[in-house]
Amino acid sequence: MSLRIADREFRSRLIVGTGKYRSFQQMKRCHERSGADCVTVAVRRVNLTDRSTESLLDYIDREKIFLLPNTAGCYNAEDAIRTARLGREVGLSNWVKLEVIGDEKTLFPDNQGLLEATRVLAKEGFVVLPYTNDDLVFARRLIDAGAAAIMPLAAPIGSGLGVQNVNNLKILREMITSVPLIVDAGVGTASDAAVAMELGADAILMNTAIAEAEDPEKMAEAMKLGVEAGRLAFEAGRMPRRLYASASSPLAGVVR
Repeated sequence: MSLRIADREFRSRLIVGTGKYRSFQQMKRCHERSGADCVTVAVRRVNLTDRSTESLLDYIDREKIFLLPNTAGCYNAEDAIRTARLGREVGLSNWVKLEVIGDEKTLFPDNQGLLEATRVLAKEGFVVLPYTNDDLVFARRLIDAGAAAIMPLAAPIGSGLGVQNVNNLKILREMITSVPLIVDAGVGTASDAAVAMELGADAILMNTAIAEAEDPEKMAEAMKLGVEAGRLAFEAGRMPRRLYASASSPLAGVVR
């Protein structure tokens, strides 16, 4: 079940976030229940200067969990590049979940800015994981620019709508084989996670679906199991779909 991105291997195929929890303590418990060993952190939302105040970083065991800084809140390539550099300078990581948002209401990515930032950061030695749309042609451009993974949305960020673009994700899975395909955004419950994994995603990144659940800790564990079940089903290969019935106990060889 392990996942390899660039030169690093992860036990879990579930990546979780750090926002919207009712408390840092609850966040920590959810991380533990999820089984995730990679957690994404918004660089702009972490107090990186005053270490005397409480920080969400105090509730992440960095010996067990890998920090993936992200550029949430950046609306152009320049801001995203600056934010990624800041995360590296303060010792978070030289990895970055790259977000360059193009529209404030939908939070859809700005493709031009995303490509520009990917190109710059990859040349500077960052492991770049860009949040993008489900466009195959653009995904290839990101890979050519140095992206270490492709992270297409399944639905708008924080919507909980589940997988809305099944065919596009299938196409991406079939055509993108050189880097991992990580579904990012839109998952609402464990069955959504299973569907995304059954489509062939290498991993899923989620935050709101866990943090805004009525019982976040139970949902964190449910997501862990959904991801595992979906991956196993993908690897097993589902039975063919048939228009008509096919007897579970064939009649061939039955004495009449």
